[in-house]
Amino acid sequence: MLVAGASVSLLAPIAAQASDIVNLEEMNSYSRSTNNQSSRLDSKTFINEVSEDLAILKGRVDGLEVKQNEFEAGGFSDTTVLDGKAIFDVGSVDTDDDTYTGQTQFMYTYTMNLNTSFTGDDNLYTRIKTGNHSSWSKTKSVYNTYLSSGNGNGDFLKVDKLWYTTPIGDSNHTVTFGPKIENYYMHATTPSIYEPVLKAFTLGGNASAYGASTSPGAGWAYNADNGFAISSNVTTQKGNTSTGILTDEGKTSWATQVGYTKPNYSVSALVNMKYNGWTDSYFMSTDGKARSGDGNSTNVGLRGWWRPTDSSIAVPSISVGYDTSETDASSKSNTTAYFVGLNWTDVFNADDKIGIAFGQPQKVDGETVDPFLYELYYKYKVNDSVSITPTIFGGESKNSSNAKADMTGYLLQTTFKF
Repeated sequence: MLVAGASVSLLAPIAAQASDIVNLEEMNSYSRSTNNQSSRLDSKTFINEVSEDLAILKGRVDGLEVKQNEFEAGGFSDTTVLDGKAIFDVGSVDTDDDTYTGQTQFMYTYTMNLNTSFTGDDNLYTRIKTGNHSSWSKTKSVYNTYLSSGNGNGDFLKVDKLWYTTPIGDSNHTVTFGPKIENYYMHATTPSIYEPVLKAFTLGGNASAYGASTSPGAGWAYNADNGFAISSNVTTQKGNTSTGILTDEGKTSWATQVGYTKPNYSVSALVNMKYNGWTDSYFMSTDGKARSGDGNSTNVGLRGWWRPTDSSIAVPSISVGYDTSETDASSKSNTTAYFVGLNWTDVFNADDKIGIAFGQPQKVDGETVDPFLYELYYKYKVNDSVSITPTIFGGESKNSSNAKADMTGYLLQTTFKF
């Protein structure tokens, strides 16, 4: 519409100029004049005036083309795709030790995803995100209440993720690198298909093996045509600061995954070597989070999922995970965690979804309490762009020193996709 407006504004004076160039009424009057009956017109009579006016006309057309090119240069590339999501979260949490007051909070997260291709096979991914979550919905301490939708940017739009992926050689090999990425975006095998509400239940249990942090990183992945896949990647926390990447001062994660996937099932194993005091928080007990020794750990994650070939039957998809972590500490050196997630689709209405997940956060052997976490939700799809998800979640304390501090949370989540 801007180009059309510019065109009209330029063509209007061009049309007026054209009427000055060839004024038929004056030409007819000229030809009827008795004072010029003897005069004869030839091809040179108007040549000077017409040439000058055509030059002006050409200049105006060239100006129009320049304005159009400037407009197109300010728009998106033809290969850039934008999609987004807005999430409204209304909820509260009650705890036995009154850590949270039980007050109901109304929060939001807004996300924009930009995907740009330069060759048709590569992709530059940019995620811009903001939100106003606070308190229990985005905290990593005390309880595992952090929402997967939680964002606390304080209403400021920020670049949340930024990386580039391209194939090398044949299409089975890809490399990914960027200043803002997490390990699991570079894995070749999807560890879980459960759709979580709590951050702790992402990736088949967001404990030591799959726990990650947005950092500078790079990785390679190979996906064979028969379903076999292998990948390896590395990230360094605060690698954009003076500590640098892959240094003795930088907290570094090196993850290697092997997996096998078919349309209705997948299995995978991952080894994640973490150095220089890297710790994780989403799916852990208080003792399980603590690292000792030299700050290095070896973390193994086993994952598997299965889904029915016919979604109309009342059988859920199943995702499971098991993590173990080992440090060189003289005591409390080993921790374990497990996860189970179930999703039913099209149960009461087409495209609706029921989700149940539970598990044991990563804990040290011999803790005085057995931490436990669960969530239960029903996702009602209003239309292709809007869904409403009431959820209840809770569990036993993850803190060995406060065994009575259990937690229950209530959430109503509305998602708008565009």
